[in-house]
Amino acid sequence: MSAPLTNLRVLDMSRILAGPWAGQLLGDFGADVVKIERPGCGDDTRQWGPPWLGGDSAGESAYFLSANRNKRSVTVDIAKPEGQQVIRDLVAQADVLLENFKVGTLSRYGLGAEDMLALNPQLIYCSISAFGQSGSKSGEPGYDAMIQASGGLMSITGPAAGESGGPQKVGVAVADIMAGMYATTAVLAALNARAQSGAGQHIDVPLYDSQVAWLANQSMNFLVGGVVPERMGTAHPNLVPYQAFASRDGSLMLAVGNDRQFAACAECVGLPELAADDRFQHNSNRIANRVELVELLARCFKTKTTEEWLASFAEKGIPAGPINDLQQVLTGEHAEERQLVRHLSNTRGQSVPVVSNPVDFSSTPVKYQYAPPLLGEHTDEVLREWLGYSEKLIAELHRSAAV
Repeated sequence: MSAPLTNLRVLDMSRILAGPWAGQLLGDFGADVVKIERPGCGDDTRQWGPPWLGGDSAGESAYFLSANRNKRSVTVDIAKPEGQQVIRDLVAQADVLLENFKVGTLSRYGLGAEDMLALNPQLIYCSISAFGQSGSKSGEPGYDAMIQASGGLMSITGPAAGESGGPQKVGVAVADIMAGMYATTAVLAALNARAQSGAGQHIDVPLYDSQVAWLANQSMNFLVGGVVPERMGTAHPNLVPYQAFASRDGSLMLAVGNDRQFAACAECVGLPELAADDRFQHNSNRIANRVELVELLARCFKTKTTEEWLASFAEKGIPAGPINDLQQVLTGEHAEERQLVRHLSNTRGQSVPVVSNPVDFSSTPVKYQYAPPLLGEHTDEVLREWLGYSEKLIAELHRSAAV
């Protein structure tokens, strides 16, 4: 069975994480993704190490490997007229173009959305930027950490006010990744619209707006309740008890989602009377009396080991789990059962570990075809395959350093 997007050609002109993440997802789903990189250096993240595959800087950085499987790398110097023509020729054959240049950069080279849609009216041209294609901040650059800060995420992440420590960013570039996810769904929606109308379009995906959009219940808590959400550590603003607790030998995460689960939890910790207590019987009461309840539970949890508590909770159907590190997550029995890690061979003969795409289609499986590419390794191949360029023309492009 072929993957679901095998009929699509994607030109990935993005770098760092948000755009490449979208390109990788489309590649996982079967699209032919060609990654356009600057000759000589490529995607910035190729230099974002250590660690490096193979142990030294001659290998690929782990960061680059995380977002660039199922792509072919083509080097093009878009500052050269010959390079710009190569991009135009590729766009004429493409279904989707992904880019995350600073707003206005590609237009200066005649490669902006208006130019490319005039060349290929069916093209889906997806622009990812810090603050969008319009507005007073549109010309400003942005990286994930500053978006997490300015977009509100850091204000609700970290120890509670009054505790040691201040606002924290999430330990992965989640603003970039979520923008990449929004870009992917937008591209698929635009492709469906094209199937009905025959026309392509320009998609504008700002990191900032994406960050604001996925704050979900926290944003609605403010809009509906009028109270600005604050940092709460591991606790939940709308559910209690829903946080990490210290056990006798470590920690665990408890996630009680309803009154039935709370009653079962109270029984597990040896305090069944809590479920009938007016202070704690319903979730709204537990929120009002959060401090008192958490103190009661915290004393109980210190009497047994994490493993003992998790076994008791599992028996009662109470959502709870260990706080695993990444070695525990990516190795062991469950990781093997779910095939969370796969290995792809690159053209150097190296085995490249990759974290699996989490989607499992019943009849159109995710593709694991290409390891993250070496810089420019597919340039000649793609110019022949997509464009039918002659060997003479390809040689001339190399001589002029356009590719």
